Amino acid sequence: MQESTQKKYHLADFSQIEGTACPCGTARRAFADVAEFPGTLHVTEISDTAELHYHRKLTETYYFLECDEDAQMQLDDELIPVHAGMSIVIPPGIRHRAIGTMKIINIVFPKFDPEDEWLD
Repeated sequence: MQESTQKKYHLADFSQIEGTACPCGTARRAFADVAEFPGTLHVTEISDTAELHYHRKLTETYYFLECDEDAQMQLDDELIPVHAGMSIVIPPGIRHRAIGTMKIINIVFPKFDPEDEWLD
């Protein structure tokens, strides 16, 4: 019996992924090329100049790793205090931005598309 040498898993080392500028700050994105995973996984460092934006197709799930003490999320016209250990699902069409510096994990479905970032 011949053993398969093809790996059945996918590994991302975010320290080796180049950061990309986005309306929030800098995102490191993984798994865009993995057919078995219907989304993408991002580690994003959000700056204090994050811009209000929305997506027409993408659902984002933020998991807050690190936050300023007074960090908030703007979701449409509502401000929500956030802290490390919290998570929020942001469906398509919700205008959103982070207020304060933070570091998050962002799980995006379907796969992230930079053409689906809309600024007001």
